[in-house]
Amino acid sequence: MNSFKQFLSVSAVALGIFLPMSGMAQTTSESPKAEASQQASLTDGEIRKVDLDNGKVTIKHGDIKHLDMPGMTMVFTAKDKGLLSNLKPGDKVKFMVVNDGGKMVVTDIRPAN
Repeated sequence: MNSFKQFLSVSAVALGIFLPMSGMAQTTSESPKAEASQQASLTDGEIRKVDLDNGKVTIKHGDIKHLDMPGMTMVFTAKDKGLLSNLKPGDKVKFMVVNDGGKMVVTDIRPAN
């Protein structure tokens, strides 16, 4: 009889620990990359400054909807410095930006016309 009570106690503890974990495997969490890729689109902007040496570009841009960011002027890092080679202040562009660990990175940029 004592071993039966012990068996029930161990079973109850095991169920209490492992039963809640079974639901965890069914949940999904969206990573920032998954969120960005769902709605990612080109954003309109105007080049304000190009820093080829450091691979940075200042862009006055409209809302970046896939990042839930309002329009503003800000400095972005280019994924590849070659993206900036033909840009000059005043150019109207369309560009793609991603949030790479808190760093805003331009992955594509092209003339708006």
